[in-house]
Amino acid sequence: MSHVTRMKLLQGIGVAMVAVLMVMLVRPAGAAEALAAGGGRWVTTWTSSPIAPGPLTIDAIFGNDHSRSFENQTIRHIAHVSVGGRKVRVRLSNAFGVLPLRVGAANVALRLTGSSIYANSNRRLTFGGQSSVVVPAGAVVVSDAVDLNVSTASDLAVSVYLPGITEPATYHEQTMVTSYVSSAGNFTGATDITGATPTFSTFYLTAIEVLTNDSVGVVVALGDSLTQGAGSTVDANRTWPEMLSARFNAYRPRMSVVNQGIGCGRLLYDFCGPGGAARFDRDALTVTGATHVIVHLGLNDINIPAILPIFGHPEFASEAASAADITAGLFQLTLRARAQGLRIYGATIAPYGSSTVPGAATPENEAKRSAVNRWIRTSGAFDGVVDIDAAVRDPANPTKLLPAYDFDGIHLTDAGYEAVANAVNLAMFF
Repeated sequence: MSHVTRMKLLQGIGVAMVAVLMVMLVRPAGAAEALAAGGGRWVTTWTSSPIAPGPLTIDAIFGNDHSRSFENQTIRHIAHVSVGGRKVRVRLSNAFGVLPLRVGAANVALRLTGSSIYANSNRRLTFGGQSSVVVPAGAVVVSDAVDLNVSTASDLAVSVYLPGITEPATYHEQTMVTSYVSSAGNFTGATDITGATPTFSTFYLTAIEVLTNDSVGVVVALGDSLTQGAGSTVDANRTWPEMLSARFNAYRPRMSVVNQGIGCGRLLYDFCGPGGAARFDRDALTVTGATHVIVHLGLNDINIPAILPIFGHPEFASEAASAADITAGLFQLTLRARAQGLRIYGATIAPYGSSTVPGAATPENEAKRSAVNRWIRTSGAFDGVVDIDAAVRDPANPTKLLPAYDFDGIHLTDAGYEAVANAVNLAMFF
């Protein structure tokens, strides 16, 4: 081989290597490229952010604790997915467990109605080829993939059988979807669970992932009860992340939107689950396929320390956060997101001047809310802004919600959540 020929060959190899590197650089951002052997890409299509059982939720403080244990029972979770795919796998979490959790069996199927499924769609899930699995305390397990054609915006049923006595479960306290808990027995293979007890909580199940051939990103909606959808119609899929997903995917799958909202969750302190700063890695950065994050937090950092002392809990007064505290916390999230290659968007805090909850609608709280919103809009810290405040406020009374959007002074109606979804500029994501 001549010197000239060798040089041309080396130049050709160099050009090819540069081309490969360029392809890698223009792939969707995030920890989550998650390319699968044999083609396709794994993306998260549904989530339920876990919290610890115990007394530190709003409902528990007021005597309505939703946490619980199980013994020889099946939980059939109903999940409205964002985008579809040709294979499915699930994540089960024992994040807040003290003891190992034994899962005796698990299945996934297409939901028909209520707790019933399409029988020919029911697939047994395995974990490393085994039908049962032990989830260590604090750990997560991921199931093996199963073949199942899942449509965008469809409902899945994930059934989990717990054969022994469990400790209080890692769970998500309140969703806007009805799931089901059986009487004694393994009903993972049953077409219907007759006599099941409805629940608005999820237990142990934290994510559903699909394998798709489409170039789909994942938007993580990280927020509080307004992101969770409090006030929207139950079982109607009318939260703003769900309606945003409908906008993204109206004609073809383009972007999965997953809901990581926790009711009464804060940014800086734990309450109703870990604070946003504490759960950001688990609930945003390591979500499979994540490419973008919308952060909607800060309202409860303002309100909880002002409200709960009035109701006999003075210990929360010391956790009062200034506007500067909140904006500093939000800025930290932007640094952490970009370090992982994710784009991050700030959502302004909606007005709550018509709230009748003592301690909420005060001049001091309104000043903090306005200052935080001004920073979100003008600081340039985010890759874009979702101006929820502007979308839902009453133009005649800007510290209050538009009456048609006002569910209880703080939370929104279905129409209000639709206005939030419509306020998102889709072009920011492409």
